[in-house]
Amino acid sequence: MFRVVKLIPVAALALVLAAPPLAQAQGMAAAAAMPALEDGIVKVRSAYSVDETIARVKQDVAAKGIMFFQAIDQQKLAADAGIKLRPSTLLVFGNPPLGTLFIKSNPVAGLDWPVRLLVFEDENGQVWTAYTDFAYIARRHQIQGMDKEAFQKASDVIASITSSVVR
Repeated sequence: MFRVVKLIPVAALALVLAAPPLAQAQGMAAAAAMPALEDGIVKVRSAYSVDETIARVKQDVAAKGIMFFQAIDQQKLAADAGIKLRPSTLLVFGNPPLGTLFIKSNPVAGLDWPVRLLVFEDENGQVWTAYTDFAYIARRHQIQGMDKEAFQKASDVIASITSSVVR
């Protein structure tokens, strides 16, 4: 059973209000990005196939010197279990010097680090990327006492990575 708890510390709320919206900060990606909803999910529509989207994301991650850890083909896992699933691949990557700061602030933040980016095809055949907004992660784990610049840097990097799949 899951328990939903909504906690919004004043410091985290100030962080969210002070930071520019993620999509707005990325120019072209702004038209394709959906703002983070209450659940913290940010979706960016890709102009490419699932395979091309994955390749572009991996290339951009490598070009930025970010560690790529794993690609989990969820469609294949489902097929192996006899379940039909549209294309869906979870990409896991990160920058340990930055990401571990969040974990140091609250060890439970390790649930959300390293970064996870989902590439999936919806019921209409449209390809999307989706990830959890970093300000939401900060609220979720009540991360306080960290430099706002670290959060903004993480948000800018993921926005830049997802902009690589927008025409």
